[in-house]
Amino acid sequence: MDYAQLRPGRRFAPLHSLLYYSQRLVTRPALRRLVVRTLTGALRLRHGSGSELHADSAEEAAALADLSQSGYAPLGNQLSSVQCDAIRVYLQDKLLTDRDRERELFALAQAPPGVRVADYHLRDVIACPHILALANSAPLLGLAARYMRCKPTISALGLRWSFPGAGDASDLQAFHRDSEDWRYLKVLVYLTDVDHDAGPHVYLHGSHLTQAPVRLRFYSDDEIAANYGAGRLLTATGTRGFCFAVDTAGIHKGTAPHLLPRLMLQIQYSLLPSYAYQYAPEEYDGALQLDPYVNRLIVRPLRVPR
Repeated sequence: MDYAQLRPGRRFAPLHSLLYYSQRLVTRPALRRLVVRTLTGALRLRHGSGSELHADSAEEAAALADLSQSGYAPLGNQLSSVQCDAIRVYLQDKLLTDRDRERELFALAQAPPGVRVADYHLRDVIACPHILALANSAPLLGLAARYMRCKPTISALGLRWSFPGAGDASDLQAFHRDSEDWRYLKVLVYLTDVDHDAGPHVYLHGSHLTQAPVRLRFYSDDEIAANYGAGRLLTATGTRGFCFAVDTAGIHKGTAPHLLPRLMLQIQYSLLPSYAYQYAPEEYDGALQLDPYVNRLIVRPLRVPR
């Protein structure tokens, strides 16, 4: 997904910039909660509560409690090995974009030396088997609706490779906070086996409840250890298909893999669009019956020639 130009310059998007930085500037948790309640009430009146998405199961309630209290909730294996294999087969010849520098697009088998993080284009993510179905599945939409307290919006959807390599890690592989919307969560799905050497996601327990600085920055491992202690770090490992939800307003990182590359799916649910992005929904003519409001930033109906 393409980022919007939020600072003056070529392709500057002033409205996106205003809306994005307006929520960045409100850092006090109590004031943010007040804004969230106001937005949630308005969205419930206009688009409904999303209660039809709730499973009201013990598993969903437990995941919601974990997410609310710690900022991290394991959701088990939401994709089977067979489904993960089908995704990998589909992606074999699809092109990747280096997240850290400008270079020619490349297929996985031709990944150039030095690439640390690379993404697939949204059109390939949309067409990939099982991705849209999972993003719109009852367990994930239900959890997002209950966490948002209204019908959620899918505001980002991506497939990303992280590669082992020498030298400095990508900025995405250092501890940091995100600032995507007033309230949001991300569901991450490992599509390769991930142990402690394969680039697991690491989250600082409860940090989503603490005040973020106005100016977002990166944190070193030593700084996190000195200020919080290793005991508060939650490390997500699992076999391919393992899924977990995180509120990435808290401090987190995806560690750099040491031996084998890691493929991960990211689904972001939020109250509003994330104004850090320039949205360009892709045409979709598949068999899934997708809620048009939930999916409006990601897909649009196929145009029928006149």
